[in-house]
This record gives sequence, C-alpha cells and structure tokens, in this order.
Amino acid sequence: MNISIQSVHFDASTQLKEFIEKKLSKLDKFSDLIIDAEVILKVIKPETAKNKEASIKLNIKNGDLFANKTADTFEEAVMQATEALEKQILKTKEKISAK
Repeated sequence: MNISIQSVHFDASTQLKEFIEKKLSKLDKFSDLIIDAEVILKVIKPETAKNKEASIKLNIKNGDLFANKTADTFEEAVMQATEALEKQILKTKEKISAK
C-alpha cells in the first residue's frame, strides 16, 4: 500500500511518519482491496486541548473510505482514525460477500 502523509503548517517528525505507516500497514490484513492511503495532519488553532487532527482517506477498489479524528496527540488521533477505518473495511467486506 502506498501511503502519502501531508502535514499542514508544520513538519511531521520521522518518528510520527513511521508510526502512521506502521498503523496503516496493519489495515492490509483486513482487506486486500486497499490501493493507497492519504493522511492529512493539522494543528487546529487556537492552541487548546484536543487540537491535533488526523484525516485518513483510503482508496479501495470499489470506492473510498474516510475517517477524521481529533485528539490531544497526533498518535492518538491516528489510532482512533485507523480503528474507525477498520470498522468501515469490515462493513465493506460484509456487503461484498453478501452479494
């Protein structure tokens, strides 16, 4: 799976990028329909609690899946978004197998 990471108005650390790639690569075990992933990281102004936003768009063979989560850290937001995508992948697989 090809993963593109875009950080808006800041530079994401190598450690953060590796964390995101590790988390998203785990989604491959749920489905072989995943083509690529687009991750957009933003810091929401003003500086308050839960101001880190992670948006993840998965391109799959029969459409797109999307999750957008906000948390105190980017790692937490990415984990929540990948969990949401896991559920969406499983739902999509159920619909396909029901046909």
